[in-house]
Amino acid sequence: MTLTKAPKPVRKAVFPVAGLGTRFLPATKVMPKEMLPLAGKPLIQHAVEEARAAGIEEFIFVTGRYKEMLEEHFDHQPELMNTLEARGRADLMDRLKSADLPEGSLFLTRQARPLGLGHAIWCARKLVGDEPFAILLPDDVVQAREGCLSQMMKTYEQTGGNLVAVMDVPREDTRKYGVVDPGAEDGQIVQVRGLVEKPDPARAPSTLSIIGRYILQPEVFNHLAAFDRGAGGEIQLTDAMEKLIGQQDFHAFRYDGTRYDCGSPAGFLQANLAWGLADPETAPALRAFIAWQESGKMPAAFDSSAKTGTQS
Repeated sequence: MTLTKAPKPVRKAVFPVAGLGTRFLPATKVMPKEMLPLAGKPLIQHAVEEARAAGIEEFIFVTGRYKEMLEEHFDHQPELMNTLEARGRADLMDRLKSADLPEGSLFLTRQARPLGLGHAIWCARKLVGDEPFAILLPDDVVQAREGCLSQMMKTYEQTGGNLVAVMDVPREDTRKYGVVDPGAEDGQIVQVRGLVEKPDPARAPSTLSIIGRYILQPEVFNHLAAFDRGAGGEIQLTDAMEKLIGQQDFHAFRYDGTRYDCGSPAGFLQANLAWGLADPETAPALRAFIAWQESGKMPAAFDSSAKTGTQS
C-alpha cells in the first residue's frame, strides 16, 4: 500500500483539554485533570512529548475556564531554574527543561461550552488552517517502545488521507467508543468502510474501537461546522469523520503498545503501576509490595513497625 505522491506533512496537533474531570473530584476542583501526575509527569506532558517525538511543530490546546495551569506548565520559569542552579541541582533542571516548548509553538483557543469532542476540535479550526493535523487525547496514554503517534506518522506516509488508532475491546465495551466497520486488512492497516459512535454492543459492526489518536484532513471541519448532534446529544467527532469515508482515504491502524484510560480512576492507577514497574528505580519496591499484597506476608522492606509503630 504505497502512495504515488507523498501526503502533506503533519505539523500541527490538537489537544482537547477543556473537560472538567469530574471523575477525579475533589482533586480536580482547581487542578486540571490533565495535570494529574503519571510517573512524575502530568498527563498533558506525556501527550506533548509523544507529539514532539513524532515531529509535531505546533501544539494547539483547546482549553476551558480555569485551565491556566496547563499553559504555565510549558512556560520557562527563570526564578525556579536560578534557584535550582544555585543549589547545584542540575538533575532537577534537566527534568524541568523537558517541559519547555519552543517559543511560538504553543497556541490556545477556548471551548466556551461543553458540546462534545467534535465541537472542541472545531474550535481549533482557524489555528489548524488548511493542513492535515493530529489529535491527541491526554486521557489516553499508550505505553510503547515507539510512541503511538510516531507509529501512525510512518503509516500515514503509506496511506495518506485519514488515519485513526484502534484496538479490539470486549464487545460489551463498544458502547464506550467510536467503532470501525472494517474492510480489507494489510498487516496493521485496516480499511475503514464505516464508523459508529458508541453503538449498542448487539449492533456494533466490530469490536475494533478508536482510541485517542487521530491524523485527519482539514475537510473534517466542514462537517463539524454543521453542529449535528449525535450520541449523548453532543457534537461527535466520529460522526464528522464518517462523512469523509468515500470522499477521502480512511484507514485504521492497529498500533503496538498498551493503552491506559487515564480518564478513569482505575485506569489512572493502572497506568501509574505500569510505568512504575517499567522504571528500574521504582520497580523492585513495587514488585515487593505486590508480592506482599498477594501473600499477606509483609516483606522486611516494609516492616518498619519495630522502629515507628507504623508502616512507612
